[in-house]
Amino acid sequence: MFAAILTISGTSVLTSCDNEDNVSQVVQPAKEYFTLWNQCEALTALQDYVKDVTNPASPNFIKEEDRIATFDMDGTFIGELYPSYFEYNLLEYRALDDPAYKDIAPEDVRETAQEIRDFVRNGKKLPDHFDMKHAYAAAKAYSGMTLAQFDAYVKAYAQQPANGFMGMTYGQSFYKPMLEVFDYLKANGFTYYVVSGSDRFICRALVESIGIEPNRVIGMDVKLMSSSQGTEVGVDYTMSQKEDLVRTDELIIKNLKTNKVLQISQEIGKVPVLSFGNSSGDCAMHNYCMGNKTYKTATFMLVADDDARDHADLAEGARREAKWREAGYHIISMKNDFKTIYGDGVVKTDFTFNILK
Repeated sequence: MFAAILTISGTSVLTSCDNEDNVSQVVQPAKEYFTLWNQCEALTALQDYVKDVTNPASPNFIKEEDRIATFDMDGTFIGELYPSYFEYNLLEYRALDDPAYKDIAPEDVRETAQEIRDFVRNGKKLPDHFDMKHAYAAAKAYSGMTLAQFDAYVKAYAQQPANGFMGMTYGQSFYKPMLEVFDYLKANGFTYYVVSGSDRFICRALVESIGIEPNRVIGMDVKLMSSSQGTEVGVDYTMSQKEDLVRTDELIIKNLKTNKVLQISQEIGKVPVLSFGNSSGDCAMHNYCMGNKTYKTATFMLVADDDARDHADLAEGARREAKWREAGYHIISMKNDFKTIYGDGVVKTDFTFNILK
């Protein structure tokens, strides 16, 4: 007995032959992508691009090892408005509510956490350059944790109900249509990376459930050290088998804007050909992609313009869309392009502010 797989007009056919007169066929339909999308300009642009650059007969053909795609995380394929970034909410909890830490939190960490709380509860504007203030405070807030402890801490908080939604935890708050983009790109020989302004190890903890490997995650970084290293520098200290890696309070980089480009160059070593984002912090990454001198490229910005199924600032979304179209980015509209955002059973609600225990 033998089996053979034939492809006929895009359909896989498995044939099993016991002898020349006995042939049975099982038809396996080709996988259907983008079942959660409406037909739209952005989807057409993506599909046309992928078909072109994966066609060996096309002058725009890209060999598989150079099919690099970069994705921002918060607001691009995972929720960011509940009512602020996941990592902001986490710091607020850590410094103000966590019974194991709140009483020993440094004053500047508590101050930063309170500014987040005042923003999400009272609408008070965050201070200028707050992204950097948060980064320094977050470095301190988790200093001394081993990587395993921090990973467990993030995942435990991610199991909490997502503020502003019913039927979803923080760890489940992926934009379902964007997950189909990952599947489609993987099937067409692309390697995709998460390039986020959030802490690298927070990103790793969140995307593990959707199968993104940790070596394909780039984010904000703090300095690490061995648990028994003390004040010795790494070139002078030999770590033992029994030691762990721990986080320190020293910030290395906040991975936003041009810093994203620098990190992509250092860690990937190739210029992307596809780039996906949702904010001004992603424009440098998009421009770097579009400046690829070897291959045809495409860039996409997702606009949070759906205030029925998600929390959105419609005026800001319209302003961003106009600006990004002018820059040459393709626009993904959550309202018009997505059949669903978070999946069945997830409902937008008013924000609540229960203190977690």
